Amino acid sequence: MKFFKPFSIILPAATLALFACVTINIYFPAEKVESVAGEIVDEIRGKKGDAGEESKTPDKRSQLHKGLFSFSISRAWAEEVTTVSNPTIRALKDSMKSRFAQMKPFYQSGALKEGDDGYVSFGNTEGLGLKEKRDLKNLVDAENQDRKALYGEVAKALNIDPGQIGKVAEIFAKEWQKSVQ
Repeated sequence: MKFFKPFSIILPAATLALFACVTINIYFPAEKVESVAGEIVDEIRGKKGDAGEESKTPDKRSQLHKGLFSFSISRAWAEEVTTVSNPTIRALKDSMKSRFAQMKPFYQSGALKEGDDGYVSFGNTEGLGLKEKRDLKNLVDAENQDRKALYGEVAKALNIDPGQIGKVAEIFAKEWQKSVQ
């Protein structure tokens, strides 16, 4: 009899513990972040290949499709994308856009590169003088500081958990990398 008494207590306790474990699935809107990242990077750095795409002659079927469906789709898409715009994000984009003009030659020479983590890193800086290196370090520090703030603001605007900002940065990294190739 004494053998069954502990099991009568342990079995219900174990069952309760098993059902008390709840899995929390945190939704991460990767597609939304990708579209926002593409829009922001294009706005800051300009779109690649625009001239070539505009010179192509579209077929009539795509024009009809565009005419019939683009208004409702683009309007809904625009409403979704504009939800990530606020004064802080606009100021960050302006700052980053003006800084990119200074950074562009360093990307072209290989002194700067885009990391997989969404931040700028140094490449080959051997040919630079001390003043150039110091100025470049200041540019990189300012850029990375703005990017960190941008990722936080985008996450906040999209209601993404602050613990997921690293994922936001990784998605942006792909867009930054495309913009300097």
